[in-house]
Amino acid sequence: MRAVLSLPPTGRYEDVEVERLHRKQRLTAALRLFALFGFDEGVAGHFSARDPEHAETFWVNPFGRYFGHVRVSDLIRVDASGAVVEGSGAVNVAAFVIHSQVHAARPDVVAAAHAHSVHGKAWSALGQLLEPITQDACAFYEDHSLFDDYTGVVLDVEEGKRIAHALGSHKALILRNHGLLTVGQTVDEAAWWFITMERTCHAQLLASAAGPRVLIDPEAARLTRDQVGSHVAGCLSFQPLFDRIVTDQPDLLD
Repeated sequence: MRAVLSLPPTGRYEDVEVERLHRKQRLTAALRLFALFGFDEGVAGHFSARDPEHAETFWVNPFGRYFGHVRVSDLIRVDASGAVVEGSGAVNVAAFVIHSQVHAARPDVVAAAHAHSVHGKAWSALGQLLEPITQDACAFYEDHSLFDDYTGVVLDVEEGKRIAHALGSHKALILRNHGLLTVGQTVDEAAWWFITMERTCHAQLLASAAGPRVLIDPEAARLTRDQVGSHVAGCLSFQPLFDRIVTDQPDLLD
């Protein structure tokens, strides 16, 4: 078992090999957590992390591998043409189409997560943005968007470009009739935004079924977004979950 790498105070490692391993460990831990939380749905879902040295390529979970069984050594690196350039395993075509275009359009994005989680799917069927009805929901206030279309499984690069365009500069995107997509400047951040967005969808569905909702006013929602929705806040919020999954499932580091 490999040692767990913690991010240095500078936020980046000087050694690219160490940086790469750190990203891969975080990515694998996030996939294990997604399985633990029930975000898996057959072969659907994918999580990518840009390679720190070859920035036009990204690491992603191999097609057909259960999230809960993925190890660091199982991850594959995919180039801009969709070819596997490191590791062994098949590429999920939808993963390549979506992630390649998101990474190309957003140089600031290190990681992107997409899965068919239950409450994210349910909320996406309404074709609406989330409302600022809780403190946690404010993380996405004026910082998520809607891809208001559905044309089937995403298998065309042009569709990937449309999704990246809809995401814009935001941290998250609701894919109508499909699910959620989140991004971050770290793997940790992208993972946390997905986890808390799925829970936010759940909370909104519950509140909507119970009765009229009381919205947080725009000024307070923006203030709260700056407090709980920053890059640092997203990264920090993931740490307890990372510690939990590595302690419970240390084989993920292999």
